[in-house]
Amino acid sequence: MTYQNEKISLKDLIFITIGCSLYAFGLVTVNIANNLAEGGATGITLIIRYWLHIDPAYSIILLNIPLIWIGYRYLGKKALIYTIYGTTMLSIWTWLWQRIPIDINIHHDLFLAGVLAGLIGGTGSGLVYRFGGTTGGTDIVARIFEKKRGIVMGKTLLALDVIVLTCSLSYLDLRQMMYTLLGSYVFAQVVNFIQEGAYAARGVIIITNHPTEIANDIIQMERGVSYLKIEGAFSGQERKALYCVVSPNELNTLKGYINHHDSEAFVSIFEVSEAMGDGFSFNAPSRSLLKYIKKGG
Repeated sequence: MTYQNEKISLKDLIFITIGCSLYAFGLVTVNIANNLAEGGATGITLIIRYWLHIDPAYSIILLNIPLIWIGYRYLGKKALIYTIYGTTMLSIWTWLWQRIPIDINIHHDLFLAGVLAGLIGGTGSGLVYRFGGTTGGTDIVARIFEKKRGIVMGKTLLALDVIVLTCSLSYLDLRQMMYTLLGSYVFAQVVNFIQEGAYAARGVIIITNHPTEIANDIIQMERGVSYLKIEGAFSGQERKALYCVVSPNELNTLKGYINHHDSEAFVSIFEVSEAMGDGFSFNAPSRSLLKYIKKGG
């Protein structure tokens, strides 16, 4: 099935470009300028830069070739295009920022450098993730874990960063590594905030005249869905509603499916805080968001 929301979006590409620009800016003007490492595949490119003197703009592309192939197998055609685009933009912006004389004077304060690197890099990466892209590298691994396991991307990225940072001790001292880890922690928190807020899942109740068709599409997303019997208080009419739990980055896909079948469906979206046995716990109804979905809205 190919609906409108699954097509390549110019808006997505614009924000992915902005995100890659921010991420590369922080990498060049903060991390490299203050001798801090970086997590993930970008951190590996910095290790290569130190030992082999290869520009990270080039090694980013080389390292991502096998990871992009893995990402295609798990994430599909659109994700492949967005990942190739994001990786290319990251490489281009890394090359450009190294050749534009910009100096952020923080007097070589490594604490400020770590926080600033996390804020700038996390903002850039968060924008990329929010609009369906990745910057390649361990972003691909993190997105696979989010899609298949429901693990927030920021948590996976932090774990992978620790591994890469440990390897970075081959050219950093312990003090530099700890401030880099601080930056990685800030990075992960900013990514989570921008991408999805504080919660890892969303519960969705859909009141529609086409429950079967929408349920089939939800199943195609590899998500479970349940029918709920409801009765209108005014009309007394009985009908079916749908209930499912999806990750925040799947909400746009779900919205596209709903709009395709029923542009006048009512959708209640609420925050799911944790899994509990066979079900989920969720916040009070006052935290729910009632949305009236309009075509193209």
